[in-house]
Amino acid sequence: MEQLIAPWDIDGSLGDLYVPPYIEEMAQQVINKYDFKVNSMEVITTKADKGGLIWKINTTKGPKSLKILHRRPTRSLFSIGAQEYLVNVKKARIPAIVKTKTGANTVEMGGKIWFVADWIEPLTPVSADLEGAKLLSHAIGEFNELSKGYVPPRGAETSSRLFRWPKAYKKISKKINWFKHVANLYSELPASKTILNSADMFEEQARKAWTMLEKSNYQSLVAKGNKEWGLVHQDYGWSNGQMGPGGMWIIDLDGVAYDLSIRDLRKLIGGSMDDLGRWDINWVVGMLDAYNEANPISDDLLEILLIDLSLPNLYYKNVKEILIDPVLSLNSELDSVVQRIIEMDQTKWPVIEQVRKEWRGGKRKWKS
Repeated sequence: MEQLIAPWDIDGSLGDLYVPPYIEEMAQQVINKYDFKVNSMEVITTKADKGGLIWKINTTKGPKSLKILHRRPTRSLFSIGAQEYLVNVKKARIPAIVKTKTGANTVEMGGKIWFVADWIEPLTPVSADLEGAKLLSHAIGEFNELSKGYVPPRGAETSSRLFRWPKAYKKISKKINWFKHVANLYSELPASKTILNSADMFEEQARKAWTMLEKSNYQSLVAKGNKEWGLVHQDYGWSNGQMGPGGMWIIDLDGVAYDLSIRDLRKLIGGSMDDLGRWDINWVVGMLDAYNEANPISDDLLEILLIDLSLPNLYYKNVKEILIDPVLSLNSELDSVVQRIIEMDQTKWPVIEQVRKEWRGGKRKWKS
């Protein structure tokens, strides 16, 4: 019976680049299915807690990446199909998949999907400033637009978040309420007091966003369906969007899913504001403008974006671990992080309201 690939470093004690010998042996078997020879292999990153891995391999046909996708094989086939569609049909700047000797896109081994793709060189991160943020925003807008029309291959598990927004909002509201109970139970720990003092405010924000979503045109938008909306990357940021030959390239499509197109933009804006330590109208407008050039944002979709920005995403993201391991998580570091988030939150609302007021009829009317 074939050995299945399992997570190999749950506690992180083996190091970021450790690869079990049995997986190295599987890698050689997979490589033998391709029409090239490998001169060297370099581990780039691992998801040791999930069973995923990326190598850079130098081959007789140039540099390539060899990947083990940690998700279910049927789910991985969805993202592989998307990558092929974007490259072959839409001519997107995304690494092309290399076929095996038999013309297949993938190899299944150890209960995982493996595949080889071109290694794009050179790739350079954009500058960590507003101009870089605009390049990233335009590139993901282009990606979202080009992905429309994708139909997954037979046998692939369809991944869609398009209809799940109300459920996700409700979950965030409910779990923030749980934060209070956990902080009460562990009131002696460093972050508990700050969480108790802030959870009501953020829970109310989540409830209000949920109500706004229910009153918006969300249902009529999602009724267009998966194919019409296309894909979101789900893990897009400064590392997965980089400047390369011919313009911006987007890499690591393993987690793509159908969704409203502006979900990637919401994450990118939120993450950029987190990096800045405050909400800045010039950044938000600049990023919206750049995205809008590649993939126009309707009034209805802009409203959904602003509602999604209204959710306490940053607070929830940073505090949710206390539900898994409260003793480890409710430390002084989390206390500092939550205090910073509370301060940042005061700068968010004027920016959201200014954007809401200055967009009319699908056309930008930004005040310079």
